[in-house]
Amino acid sequence: MLTLTSEIRTPYHRLRAGAKLAALCAATVALFVLDSVAAMLLANAAVAGLYLVPGWRFLRAGLGLLKPVWFFVALVLLWHGLTGDLRAGTVIALRLIAAVALANLVTMTSRFDDLVEVVMWGLSPLRRLGVRTAPIGFAIVLVVRFIPVMLDKARLLIDAWRARSPRRPGWQVALPITLVAVDDAEHVAEALRARGGFDMD
Repeated sequence: MLTLTSEIRTPYHRLRAGAKLAALCAATVALFVLDSVAAMLLANAAVAGLYLVPGWRFLRAGLGLLKPVWFFVALVLLWHGLTGDLRAGTVIALRLIAAVALANLVTMTSRFDDLVEVVMWGLSPLRRLGVRTAPIGFAIVLVVRFIPVMLDKARLLIDAWRARSPRRPGWQVALPITLVAVDDAEHVAEALRARGGFDMD
């Protein structure tokens, strides 16, 4: 989520994160109501239009973020082609592309802190039951910020393996990566304890 936030300023940046998430929920439900290839093509064209509002550069960035989706799109089309129901597969594939593109649009145009604030607002009814929600928000921020650091350390371990072995890295690097994650978690816990622990209302 940290890397998805776009540096290209758009009209969507001025909208509240809560409003964008609500619109995303409504749009996703609408996508599941549509059940024809023509309707799904129109839906995807509308999503592309939303990306075009800020310009071609923003549209290209959005298309780049869809790369992980193409594998699943191909898998869905292949399966439904083999089962003789390519029309249904096409509808599902187009629905998947539109839904992920809309979710990416919200993430690209929203600050991470604003999204966490919406989550905390959604958890606010739990406070009436005596549940402390502040640690949940803190945990969300901590985990999301921990992921890119962990990925960088995993890449370093994989590079170290490649420098010392002609074989491709596989399960052999899983244990070192796990140990690094545990070690980092312990360091974070020690740092929190050194600062008096976590005591937020």
